[in-house]
Amino acid sequence: MGEDNNIIEMQNVGIRYDQGPEVLSDIKLSLKKGSFHFLTGKSGAGKTSLLSMMYLAQKPSRGNMSVFGRNLNFTNRDELASLRRRIGVVFQDFRLINHLSAFDNVALPLRVCGMNEREIRKRVSELLKWVELDAHMQDSPDTLSGGEKQRIAIARAVINRPELLLADEPTGNVDNFIATKLMKLFVELNKLGTTVVIATHSEKLINDFCYPRLHLQNRSLQIINPAGSTILRGLADA
Repeated sequence: MGEDNNIIEMQNVGIRYDQGPEVLSDIKLSLKKGSFHFLTGKSGAGKTSLLSMMYLAQKPSRGNMSVFGRNLNFTNRDELASLRRRIGVVFQDFRLINHLSAFDNVALPLRVCGMNEREIRKRVSELLKWVELDAHMQDSPDTLSGGEKQRIAIARAVINRPELLLADEPTGNVDNFIATKLMKLFVELNKLGTTVVIATHSEKLINDFCYPRLHLQNRSLQIINPAGSTILRGLADA
């Protein structure tokens, strides 16, 4: 399980909550560095559970999982925190900090990393302008619309150019024009080397941007190529 090739590896991974049945079973996944995938499946198929394992909020109930070459069965709390800093996440419920301005929400990952304020101001201002929120830099999140909050959350997730970007319905609250613009931002990040996984129900996005799908069905995972045919059930390796 080498970090050189694979960002995430799962072998026979299952996850359950408390004493309930498994939400996902026998997941096998090799997510290669620099890849781009959509994550699809009906509501309740386990997309959020799979993403939560990928961004290290949840550990598998069974099986083996490695992230950046580190086996999670042998990582302590400090190591997990270090791994998380290499991951950008766009949550469906935004999770913005209401007492911080839009600018300060986006700047937060850079300040945690200790970047100097001059470079932070340059990077954050440029990105907020690109997502058409430069007029709202000093606004608090509770004064913004759902679509504006979504763009702030995306800007915060990508500002430090993470090695892995995970996004849960990142275009669900914006119109088609902004959705396409945000997708182009993800594509550019991917070209720079970021591995991208985007959970979506949007057939338009899937059809407009021809990337393979990680598809969840009946608690298992399959990879589907852009033409729509299944490549291999139970094993995603792309």
